[in-house]
Order: sequence, then structure tokens, then C-alpha cells
Amino acid sequence: MDVLRGFAILGILAVNIQSFAMPDATLFNPTAYGDLTGTNRWVWYVTHILFEQKFMTIFSMLFGAGILLMTGRAEARGIPSAPLHRRRMAVLLGFGLAHAYLVWTGDILVGYALCGLLVHRFRHREPRSLVGWGIGLVAAASVLSLIFGWSMAYWPPETIEELTRSVSPTSAAVDETLSAYRGGYLSELVHRAPRSFQSQTFVFLIWTFWRASGLMLIGMALFKQGVFSAARSTRFYTGLLVAAAAAGIPAAIYGTWRNFGAQWDVRYSFFIGSQYNYWGSILVSLGWIALVMLACRHEVARGFTARLSAVGRMALSNYLAQSLVCTTIFYGRGLGLYGGVDRVGQALIVAGIWMLQLALSPWWLARFRFGPCEWAWRSLTYGRPQPMRRS
Repeated sequence: MDVLRGFAILGILAVNIQSFAMPDATLFNPTAYGDLTGTNRWVWYVTHILFEQKFMTIFSMLFGAGILLMTGRAEARGIPSAPLHRRRMAVLLGFGLAHAYLVWTGDILVGYALCGLLVHRFRHREPRSLVGWGIGLVAAASVLSLIFGWSMAYWPPETIEELTRSVSPTSAAVDETLSAYRGGYLSELVHRAPRSFQSQTFVFLIWTFWRASGLMLIGMALFKQGVFSAARSTRFYTGLLVAAAAAGIPAAIYGTWRNFGAQWDVRYSFFIGSQYNYWGSILVSLGWIALVMLACRHEVARGFTARLSAVGRMALSNYLAQSLVCTTIFYGRGLGLYGGVDRVGQALIVAGIWMLQLALSPWWLARFRFGPCEWAWRSLTYGRPQPMRRS
């Protein structure tokens, strides 16, 4: 699980880099800002088809599995898991709020903490029940999205215009965003705070809650079935790879083709065209999981998987470090490169951060028991400082 978690944390950055480097509209409409020709176009295609929503899906599943792992260990020691879990989620919520309002608006920790409080109640259910509930919750967000899309004809014109501007911003709106993030810390904070609040309220209620909770439950089921421990047969993992290649990737490609055909018009692409990748991403993520599990079985990959494991054991620290490094590179309080680095340049920055975290994580864990944020999370959860240095 640590190897897979490290793999997911690194993959998440390949998608998040767009939000660090360019206006958020590019996450929903790649034509909204920046060059989308030549190699830049191919970088976007690869990122969208193989990474977007896929690695967050893996991490959401692992979060659910982690809840089972933590509560199971506590209950094995005779410790009631519910109070411990609530404290753990409360601390994570604090990390997320600080991250969202002080560092970067794309935080996911707040949503995970809130969803984690719910899914803990499902921990004793059988895998089939967990999968059924999980798919149902994931489908709920899809149904809401389709309802919103089909009902747009009846929306007030000003509401449609506001949504359109958020996905296809005007030149003036883009300039305002560039100025905010290239300016000082106060200007970015003023721009970031309302967007973080919207993400934690409206977006959480119509999307994050349903998808993240559902994937966590599916992750619990996969954990109980030994999928995350490389315990299933080679044939099983090969089947997941085939499903990803035969259905998941084609669905994402077809949805992308349809969205370009609709010229990324918000009436289609935002609510309806997005559904192909929404569902295809789950199959693609299962293919990635299978690939990592098969790699864990081979001696030739042992050195690399050991580094991935270290990244995964420091997942919270590495996730927050990515935000700190990227905001320093792109925001005005650092190098101020926001809006000035194309997609190829962003991919090179991602590769550099990957190499850095793959090198530093094993170095740190050779000297300390936990990552710095993991140590704080654990210490606050248990109400006392945890031993940090290795003897």
C-alpha cells in the first residue's frame, strides 16, 4: 500500500501542476489559457487520458483502505477506534483548512477528512456491500451532473453567464487572475479564499462528497480482497490492465474528442462530456493499480518500489511539500512564473519534483520514523508527542 500511495502522490502532481501554473479554468477547458499546439497539446492529452482523476481515484481508494488498517490495529489492541478516528480526521481537517486558505486553493484534505467521518461507519461491511454502496455514491455525483447539464436551458441567463466565464474566462478575467497570483501574498489570499470556500461547500456537496466517499468504500472492499497487497493472481491483475486498455482509456479518449467537437462549450463539456472520463478514470486507475502490484512482485523493480514506498509513507508531507514548492515557483511571493510556463515546462518541473521526492523521502526515513507532517498528525491524534528519531 505504501508503494501504491507513493505512486499516487506523484501522479497527482502531474494534474495539479496546471492549477499551480495557470488559471483554474484550464482544468475544465484546456483552450482557456496557454498554448495547446504541438508538444504542449500532446502533454495535455497524455495528462488528461492517463492521469486526470486517475491518481486521485487511487488515493481516495487508499484512504478508505487506510481507515480499515488504522482502525483494525487500534481495535486489535483493545482501543475503541471511533474516538481515535474522529480525532485523526479532525487533525486532518485542520491541515486541510490551513493548506486551502494559506497555501493553495486546490486542497483535497478537507474533503477527505469530512468523507472519512462517514465511511468509517461502513468498515465492517462485506466487500460486495462496500462496492455496491461505493458505486451508488459515485453514481450520485454523475446523476447530479447530468441533471444540471440537461436543466441548463431553464437556468437564469446570469447564472449560465457566470458558469461560462468560470470555464472560458474573458481576457480581463484572466488578467485579473494573473495579477493576483503574480502579486504579493495578500493579493493571492484575497483571490484564493472565496474559491476555497466554494470548493468546501457547494462543490463538496454536489461532487466531492459523493465521488470521494464512494471511492473510499470501493477501496475498503479492494483492501479486504487483498488487491492492494499484491495478493491476487497475475491473471486477476492482467484482467484489470485489459479493462483499463479496452474500456477506460477509450472512454476518456472518446469523451475528449466529443468535448473538442463541442469546442468545450460549457453547456456540453462541463456536465455531460465530462462523464466519459469520470467513469473511465476508475477503470484506468484500476489498471495503474494492477501495474504497480505486478511491479512489486519483481526483484528488478525492488529499488524503485522501495523509493515509492518511502514517498507513500510520507504522503501527507510530500503532498503539502508539492504545494509549497510549486507556489514558490509560480506565485509572486516566489519566482512569480504564474501563467508564464507552458505545459512542456510544467511537465519538466513535475519530473524534477518527482526525482527530488524519490531521493529525499528514503533519506529522511532512514533517520526518522515519520515524515514531519505525519509525526504532527500522529502526535495530535494520540494527544502526546510520538518518538521521532530512529535509534
